Amino acid sequence: MNWISNYVRPKLRALVGAKNETPENLWTKCPKCEQMLFMRDLERNHYVCTNCDHHLRMSAEQRLKFLFDEGQYKEIDLPEAQNDPLKFKDTKRYSDRLKTYRDKTKNMDAVRIATGTISDEKLVVCAFDFNFMGGSMGIVVGESIVRAAEEALRIKKPLLIITASGGARMQEGAFSLMQMPKSMVAVEMMKNAGLPYLVLLTDPTTGGVSASFAMAGDIAIAEPEAMIGFAGRRVIEETIREKLPDNFQTAEHLLEHGMIDMVVHRHELRAKLSRILRLLNQRHA
Repeated sequence: MNWISNYVRPKLRALVGAKNETPENLWTKCPKCEQMLFMRDLERNHYVCTNCDHHLRMSAEQRLKFLFDEGQYKEIDLPEAQNDPLKFKDTKRYSDRLKTYRDKTKNMDAVRIATGTISDEKLVVCAFDFNFMGGSMGIVVGESIVRAAEEALRIKKPLLIITASGGARMQEGAFSLMQMPKSMVAVEMMKNAGLPYLVLLTDPTTGGVSASFAMAGDIAIAEPEAMIGFAGRRVIEETIREKLPDNFQTAEHLLEHGMIDMVVHRHELRAKLSRILRLLNQRHA
């Protein structure tokens, strides 16, 4: 009986279970139309819903592979910084939370820096990853923006920052707020050198990120329907005691009011960036 219980049954269960195993990531639901989307089709369509054209969020790695020629780029190490300067703890220690997100996303922090080409036009890209603590900006992110600008200055090429962030990282307190002026120093470095600084605003771009470097680009591009703003709708409505338009804080609303330069569909993004980079590089040659 022990032989049947301990050997035969586990073998049969493993055999039957193996046949019925289905990968969990084969399908995903569109957050707008709620259509179930086959992941392979979604990847081929650059994470744009095939039913309603909604632009789903992309990780930093997916962004870099999508933008750079043949998905090839050279990644630059992020600056080292004290992981938990305030020894912060809420429901979980901040140091443990960082470890969890690093294991989950395979990122050291909420951004990645890389150099490569878009249609043979070389540039530096600093891409946010919303999957890492909501793309929040702490010390490492602020230092990374400076490092990206320094690399752009070194090779004398444009800098593109792709935003996707909920704002400053509360676990680092005032240190996170200090990254706002620090990021603006990086922007000023680019402008003083006469090098193009571009921003691609994706969903969402809010808080201290939108209040600093995200809205200071020479050219501000946004993806369709991306939420871009500082405070949330409810806070603003309660403050001004007025009902806001339905499309408030969308990319289209900002374009209509002159806050950004263009809204570009993801399928057209590489071609648009290629043309912009070619024109700007000719001007700064």
